[in-house]
Parts: sequence; C-alpha cells; structure tokens
Amino acid sequence: MIRAAIATVLALLAVPAQAIEIQDVTSPGGIKAWLVQDDSIPFVALDIQFRGGASMDTPDRRGAVNLMSALLEEGAGNRNATEFATAVEDLGARLSFSASDDTLSVGFQALSENRDEAADLLAQALTQPRFDDDALARVRAQVQAVIRSEATDPNSIAAKEMAAQAWGDHPYATSINGTLEGVAALGRQDLVAAKNRVLARDRVVVGAAGDISAEELGLLLDRILGGLPEQATAPLPEPAPLQLTGGVTVIDWDSPQTVVAFAGPGLAIDDPDYFAAVVANHILGGGGFSSRLMEEIREKRGLTYGVGTALATGLYGQSWQGGMAGSNATTAEAMALIRAEWARMAEGVTEAELDAAKTYLTGEYPLRFDGNGRIASILAGMQLIGFPIDYIDTRNAKVEAVTAEDVTRVAQRLLDPEALRFVLVGRPEGVEGDTPVTN
Repeated sequence: MIRAAIATVLALLAVPAQAIEIQDVTSPGGIKAWLVQDDSIPFVALDIQFRGGASMDTPDRRGAVNLMSALLEEGAGNRNATEFATAVEDLGARLSFSASDDTLSVGFQALSENRDEAADLLAQALTQPRFDDDALARVRAQVQAVIRSEATDPNSIAAKEMAAQAWGDHPYATSINGTLEGVAALGRQDLVAAKNRVLARDRVVVGAAGDISAEELGLLLDRILGGLPEQATAPLPEPAPLQLTGGVTVIDWDSPQTVVAFAGPGLAIDDPDYFAAVVANHILGGGGFSSRLMEEIREKRGLTYGVGTALATGLYGQSWQGGMAGSNATTAEAMALIRAEWARMAEGVTEAELDAAKTYLTGEYPLRFDGNGRIASILAGMQLIGFPIDYIDTRNAKVEAVTAEDVTRVAQRLLDPEALRFVLVGRPEGVEGDTPVTN
C-alpha cells in the first residue's frame, strides 16, 4: 500500500513474449524512442514519460506537479480549454496527462491522416499551456475533492501513514495531491515553475507503436518535443532509503472492520535477486487464490475476502508490501498469520509451488500486447526502468531460471517478520500500537 507508480508499468511488462521487432529510433533533434511498427491499422500511439514526476515538487509547493499536469489539457496557445478540447476531438485524437510519484505521463493517440495536426496540439500543450484562472479554479476544486475523499477512506489513510513512515523527508512520504491548504495557495507562477522542473528533453523516454516508420517517428518526436528546453531547472530526486521499522501503528477509526497495511524491505529491479523475488512474491501473496496468504487467511479461516502482496519498485525507493481488511475481532489473528507466512518463506518452497508460479508468470498473464496504446506503454516503461531492448525476448527465460534455492535465498534476505511494519485503520481488538501516528 506504499505508493509506487512503477507498479503499473511492471504489470504491463509482465506479458508473454511475442515475436515483435522493436526499433531503436533517434530523431534528427536527438530525441530517442522505441518503436513497434504496425501498418495494419492507420493509427499511432505514443507514450511519453518524463522522469521525476510529482517527486519534483518543492517541499513548500507539494501538489504543484499534479495540478500542473491536470491543467495541460485545459487550453494551450490561443485556445482556451473548450477550444482546445474541441480541436482535439475534431481530429479524432486522444491526449492524456497524468502525474505519479515517478513520472509525468503523456499519452498520444491519433489516426495516421491526422497525426501531424494532433502532434501540433500536443506540442502546444507541453510548451504553451495557458493555466487560465478559470481552469485553475475548476481543476483545483477537483483535486481538493480528491483530498477530502482520501481523508475519509481507510485504505488511503493507511497508505498515507505507511508512506510517511517509510520515506522520511523524501517526496514519496506525502501525497502527490498535496494538502487542501497547499493546493489552495498554488497560483499560475507555481504551475509554470513546476512545468519547468519536469518537462524537458533530458527527462523524456518515448514508446511508440502503430502505423509509422522510424523516419516518420523521428520527425514527429521533434515536432512534439523539440520546443521543450534541453534541461529541466532542477535535478532529479535522490534515492529514498526505506526507513520502516518493525511494529504496529493503530489509527482509530469507527468501523467494524480494520484495514491492514503491511510492508518491509524490497529490492531494485537491477538487483540480481529481482526475478527470484518476483517468483517468491507470487507464492507468498501475489498469486491470488493460489498464494500462501490467501490459503491460510481466507480459505482455511475466512478472516478476509482478500489478502495480497506486491513488490513496490519505484524509481527512487522500493518495498515489499501487502494489504487486507477483516473484522476488528480477528485482526490480531490475521496479523500473526501474516508474520508466520513471512517467516515460513525462508524455510523454502516446494517444487510444485515453484512450478505453478513460473507457469503463471510465463504464460497466464492478464495483460497482453493487445493494442498500440498498450505496446507503447510497455516500450516506454522498459526504457524508464532501464530494461534492455530485448527484455521481452529474455524475460521468461529469467523467470524459468529461478530455482527453489534462489527463492529461499531472497526470502531469507528480505522477508524478516520482525521488520514488518503494520498500519491498522479501525478498532482492532487486542492490538496496541507501538508507534505514534505521523499524520
């Protein structure tokens, strides 16, 4: 439940390898991209990612990047919000903008016949956003509504508290949305400053798929991104060492159920044990009904509707995390079972568990290369993370190479039940917190 924007990217990358050719493209202006050309449909999709994202906020202007990204589609150049939206719609194009802890993401989809005109609109949005007062007021109100909603959502409350304890003074420790008061204080100058901290050519990775050649893509990239500054006005964030300690934090919440978030140390994607950890996570809690936690906590005892774990692998910090919800009366029992299964992983896994995990991870993926937009996202994500261009061809072999000994080793290294931090939101019976609430 610690936020990790990269988790979505990782899910997209976890797809069966397919016989596709990825081209490494460099535009005349020096902008790089990966391309899967497919001329079967007259349509092209781009996924443009700017490293840093909402982590580029200054401490006193938290929420500025998120607010700025939401305003990029609210008018640009000589078009106000309505005029800009109409121009995009008239071309049958789609533009999207969003911020996360690690990136500012830009999506572009257009028919081949309209792609240049759509590209010009996107270039305007990135280089000449208006940040009009009326649009700012409207979007600010939307963000503040989200902040208010999160303040009454036990899952969000648990996630915020865990993040605060995990990441100290790093931007990961606070919500990308900012606070009600902080967002209220943001003005146009703050949005311009946030834009200049994030939107620059030295921060960008691009994935492209569809009806476009490498030469045409190069020209399109320069058309869209060539007007951005070469360098951003601030350095990328520093790595965020995990600061969690083992124990329990209880946040009083009047509810018959307790939301349970738990987390401990994770590992980076370039760690030699990464794929062993992927397999271990599937067996422990990432494999749905086949996982150990689901078997022990739901199937055998009926203490929850669902419990799961995930490797939260952000660009600047990593954790191994999980979550569930159950009755106040049984929360203590569920926590004891989580700790027990956390420890049991270090004792080893069976060959049957190992084989089932690898079969799923190499062949039964919910997400596939099922469209140009998805493919573009995968290609951008691979670059963002630092995977090689042949990752799709080699990924399954890396999973298949994981042994039971590898799983045991990574479990012994990382899955220490004494290092688990629990954040409970509810009124769990017989459970006392040992750490003050930070928020």
